[in-house]
Amino acid sequence: MQLDGSGRIHLVQSLPVLRPDEQVLQMMLDGWRNQQLSRNLQFATIEQRLRCVRRFTGHVNEDPWNWTPSMVEEFSADLRAVKHVTHSTLRGYHSALRAFTCYISNPDYGWDRVCEQYFGTHPAQVFFDWNTAPHVQAYDGRPSKRPYTREELDALFEHADKEVERIGRSGRKGWQAAYRDAVMMKVAYGYGLRFNELRHLQTVDFARNPHAREFGSFGVCKVRYGKSRRSSPYKGRSVLTA
Repeated sequence: MQLDGSGRIHLVQSLPVLRPDEQVLQMMLDGWRNQQLSRNLQFATIEQRLRCVRRFTGHVNEDPWNWTPSMVEEFSADLRAVKHVTHSTLRGYHSALRAFTCYISNPDYGWDRVCEQYFGTHPAQVFFDWNTAPHVQAYDGRPSKRPYTREELDALFEHADKEVERIGRSGRKGWQAAYRDAVMMKVAYGYGLRFNELRHLQTVDFARNPHAREFGSFGVCKVRYGKSRRSSPYKGRSVLTA
């Protein structure tokens, strides 16, 4: 068996296949990875989806060509009742697994013929609208979460500054890391940055704002690694200093 760059399988009849169940499963995952790379998805997204498939396979203890809708519902019930995952986490699992079963059940990729030849069955779509979590609203956060008050933010930043002084007076290593963390916390709050945006930030990303000259060279923060849209590179944006 061979895979092309877009995830299609090609059978080589002259070569025997040892342990076909393990090899076919691994080649399904490799082929799906190629298909997602062809769609221009990010590597982190692809790896996260592959982990979802492996976790589901280990939970139901069945290969993908033997999956049934009842296995989907049992897995979902375990995530909600035992693991107590959030609504967005459950929907993320369903989305990844549904995309995988769409890939292996699509006759264009040839996995139905491979499974019929080796296992006498074929993969089918088992994730439907009536057994998966829908996405009906933009915000899925828990209502128990709330923003920090001004007093809590002041206490947090003051504690971070005191940690730098405490470690520095102790004569031990670590004051530079504590100072870095304190600065990152304040910059993230001040400009409303996501973690990936914050960790890629450099001093050259700050510039002047002609409409707010009082901030000098730090009138605007130019974010280069903003959250990307689907199958697109990182989106840039600018945040004005206020």
